[in-house]
Amino acid sequence: CFKMLSEQQDPYRGKVIVQPHGDSFLVQNPPDLPLTTEQMDTTYELPYTGTYHPMYESAGGIPALSEVKFSITSSRGCYGSCSFCALTFHQGRIISARSHDSVLREANKMTLDNDFKGYIHDVGGPTANFTAPACKKQTMVGTCMDKSCLYPSVCKSIEPDHTDYLKVLRSLRNLEGVKKVFIRSGIRYDYALADKKSGFINEIAKYHVSGQLRVAPEHVSPKVLSYMKKPEMELFELFSNKFAMASKKAGKEQYVLPYFISSHPGSTLDDAVMLAEYLRDHHIHPEQVQDFYPTPGTAATAMYYTGLDPDTMEKVYVPKDGEKQMQRALLQYRDKRNAKAVRKALIMAGREDLIGFGGKALVTPESTNRQKDQSRKGKRNESDGKKK
Repeated sequence: CFKMLSEQQDPYRGKVIVQPHGDSFLVQNPPDLPLTTEQMDTTYELPYTGTYHPMYESAGGIPALSEVKFSITSSRGCYGSCSFCALTFHQGRIISARSHDSVLREANKMTLDNDFKGYIHDVGGPTANFTAPACKKQTMVGTCMDKSCLYPSVCKSIEPDHTDYLKVLRSLRNLEGVKKVFIRSGIRYDYALADKKSGFINEIAKYHVSGQLRVAPEHVSPKVLSYMKKPEMELFELFSNKFAMASKKAGKEQYVLPYFISSHPGSTLDDAVMLAEYLRDHHIHPEQVQDFYPTPGTAATAMYYTGLDPDTMEKVYVPKDGEKQMQRALLQYRDKRNAKAVRKALIMAGREDLIGFGGKALVTPESTNRQKDQSRKGKRNESDGKKK
């Protein structure tokens, strides 16, 4: 059912799908055509207030608004087609973009706001560096039904080019009243690496990052990445190295901040341990972890509930309940609150070699922690006795 539905999500060749449901019928219409540049400009230049509803005033407003208030949406759509993401259904695979003039008008309007301090927090869309349709074919006959634009590798029909995106970024940072233009939307690094001409990585490292650049490899296991439809880990490491060199060239100490997902369908405890070892070896200590949860309109959700890969109809391992907790804990193995779950996961995975005190260990033995707790309690009791 999901595969049939996803195949009809193209605005040019998608068909109406009808499914009997009780004594009625469920009708799924194909999506509308992507917005033109003129329609995008009109939509995003409507007189929005740019603030929260007055009903929230008594509660002190919405603090999170400050993070996005001075961000600019320059495009819609995403042809990444990650298994866990519903953006393909929400906005389509064909990119729609605003004109440079429209983006600049919005930025100029921001500079007149009393709260504006000179920093534009983001310029982009679902994926920052997707600013045009993947190929010319998409705007004439639609997207390919049985192919992904980027998985397992960048399609030969794509001509990776960041020239237009860089042009609007340059115009924005040259505006009077603008001190810095950041990119906080996700960057698709396989697409960035495929562009050999524009100098995109060098330019964003020099002008558009403040300390950390957020990218989303999501996992390290080749098997899990295949279920996610994400690029191989070697590309992430290549991008990270290029970004580090570009930052050094610009005289800046900047890093790539990777995001990972735990317990995605297809991920076993062995895969989660592999990810934990990668984090250990690369000195990555995530403060926040995204644990997979099923959401409507994604291939991963279909896998979660059916245990089947909708593309192949083959069985997929789906971690649930207690194992989800263990896989999540492994990503934050340094957190003492996760020690019990990490030990349990390592024992179940047959990786007791990672329980110990060496540099490769993820967690210490349980008996050691108990001894430390008892020692602390003894010292407190002794101290209390002396006070008395």
